[in-house]
Amino acid sequence: MELYNRIIEMIDANLILCLIPIILTLILVKLIFKNRFETKKALNLMRWTIIFYAIIAWSFYLIAMAMTEKPKEYAFINRATGPYAWAYWIMFVSALILPFSLFIKKLASKYWYVLLVAFGMKSGIYFERFIIIVTSFHRDYLTNNKNGEFVNRNVELIDLLSFGIGMIFLQGFIIAILTLGIFEIIKRKKTVHNIV
Repeated sequence: MELYNRIIEMIDANLILCLIPIILTLILVKLIFKNRFETKKALNLMRWTIIFYAIIAWSFYLIAMAMTEKPKEYAFINRATGPYAWAYWIMFVSALILPFSLFIKKLASKYWYVLLVAFGMKSGIYFERFIIIVTSFHRDYLTNNKNGEFVNRNVELIDLLSFGIGMIFLQGFIIAILTLGIFEIIKRKKTVHNIV
């Protein structure tokens, strides 16, 4: 179970968090180059990635919940019935049910809808990071260095935040370009075989 959890975390950090920049890159390539690249096939690949990730996450969630010895202590019970139950249910539906709407091909072929699903899947993480940022802004100046001087934590936080967002967008851009490149190579190989 620990290995399964680690694999999901790696896929989540390296692919699923990058879905928004990947889809935005596909939209940009489609607008700039019109029908030059296989953006629809790349979008379809992202669609199936989202669906398979949702299936894996759903099964992991159910298995983890079933294997707990004391289900009352499981976080789901506390969060689904607590004071912020409405927010938890919105995040729960967005992360585990909304991706299955991509089985509808008409919806799945729309770039903006797939972007909405990708955002909905990780809305909990985005909300959590927003809360961390907002609360850290209220801690304006703290003494932290050895001399007891005041250090502006907001500048450090903004630098760290912009670096993290920049890395996610760079990683998503690279994944999108590599995906389009692979589809272009496949298309050229098919064209060469059809000529011969």
